[in-house]
Amino acid sequence: MTHLRRRPALLAAVPLAVTALLTAADPALAAGPVGTPGVGDPYFPLAGNGGYHVDHYGLTLRYDPGTRHLDGKAVLTARATQALTRFDLDLNGLKVTALTVDHVKAGHRRDGQELVVTPRRALRKGERFRVSVTYSGTPGPVTDPDGSLDGWIPTDDGAFVAGEPQGAMTWFPANNHPTDKSSYDFAITVPEGRTAVANGVLLGGRTAHGRTTYRWRQAEPMAAYLATATVGTFQVRQYTTRDGIKVYDAVDPREAAAAGPVLAKLPAVLEWGSRLFGPYPYRAAGSIVDHAPNVGYALETQTRPVYDRAPDLSTLVHESAHQWFGDSVSLTSWKDIWLNEGFATYAEWLYAEQHGGDSAQAAFDALYARPAADGLWEFPPGDPGSGANIFGTPVYARGAMALHVLRTTVGDRAFFRVLRAWAAAHRDGNGTTAQFERLAEKVSGKDLGSLFATWLYAQGKPNRP
Repeated sequence: MTHLRRRPALLAAVPLAVTALLTAADPALAAGPVGTPGVGDPYFPLAGNGGYHVDHYGLTLRYDPGTRHLDGKAVLTARATQALTRFDLDLNGLKVTALTVDHVKAGHRRDGQELVVTPRRALRKGERFRVSVTYSGTPGPVTDPDGSLDGWIPTDDGAFVAGEPQGAMTWFPANNHPTDKSSYDFAITVPEGRTAVANGVLLGGRTAHGRTTYRWRQAEPMAAYLATATVGTFQVRQYTTRDGIKVYDAVDPREAAAAGPVLAKLPAVLEWGSRLFGPYPYRAAGSIVDHAPNVGYALETQTRPVYDRAPDLSTLVHESAHQWFGDSVSLTSWKDIWLNEGFATYAEWLYAEQHGGDSAQAAFDALYARPAADGLWEFPPGDPGSGANIFGTPVYARGAMALHVLRTTVGDRAFFRVLRAWAAAHRDGNGTTAQFERLAEKVSGKDLGSLFATWLYAQGKPNRP
């Protein structure tokens, strides 16, 4: 959904002297550099914002599942990447009651999903600044181009919070694009008996006056869409793996019997991934298993994936693989989402192959047997064409097929070197398909242009390799 920016068009209609007075009184009317309302993503033009980078979010939330009311305060520590007289934040549907920049009240107005902020004074390029936004309301999800919901999704005992690709802005003001990654602190207050689960390490919980506040810290950089603050009635299990990873599992009692045997395999899955892809990128791990049958998906929220129901082992492997491919190494444009989903799907194939299941070749062959009219070949994974297609079958399955063709072309030794090198080179950062192609050619010593052109970008069913 695109919201056209509304620009003030008043000055031409007022006398020059009045114009001068207005300009002096309101910096928003002064000529000067402004941050763009979006970073130019081809599928989500208003996602993210130009002119600054957020180093850290401090989110203080209070949620009442009964009334579905949220009170929030977000403190963003940021750095200007250009001179700024005005900049935007992404925020959808909540009322802003106070806003300051560097502790000084700042002007602000709403323009669709954009919260347009005018600080009292201009910010210099390279200057660090602090934005504090106090807000409240009844958060709800956004509808994505494919018709699915993401963001703050109410449940019968709390909220399922999963922000891919647009939903972070439904519950906190953000620079909401994967290219802007930040550390996070959360303080989430909920009624006693409910649990609030976010990303990273649990710092503590305190109960007073019938409410419990949970404090979480995600120290490693994280894209806003990977943040969560899921609330519910959960059974909690905490432990530390032999590799020193702090695991926190929160499971809705209605899902506990089915989820338990699968979640017990998480340490082994992470050890397996670390052998294949390089060291696990975070100090925390775990799972949030909610009872949210109307959601219809799981999401790789950083360090702690959120599942709408008890996952099977393949889903656990998929979301765990995303911790390397999607979370630690994030995409640069939503057009490149095969770098997330194709890799996580191929991880499922590899896990099955190495644990007594079908080989990756068998998985490839079963898919390739589908006729040319099948939806698998509807669009190429490297260019889905629109936001409506980014979670389509070609992105996942044909994306995995592209990796398998790469593997059979360069051999196992070079292929797994490529995967480890990709995870290491872009750890805590972002990558593009072009960068991955160059890396694969460098490591393998082969010209792979035709392979990638065919399996990532060609329309229709490719000829068998």
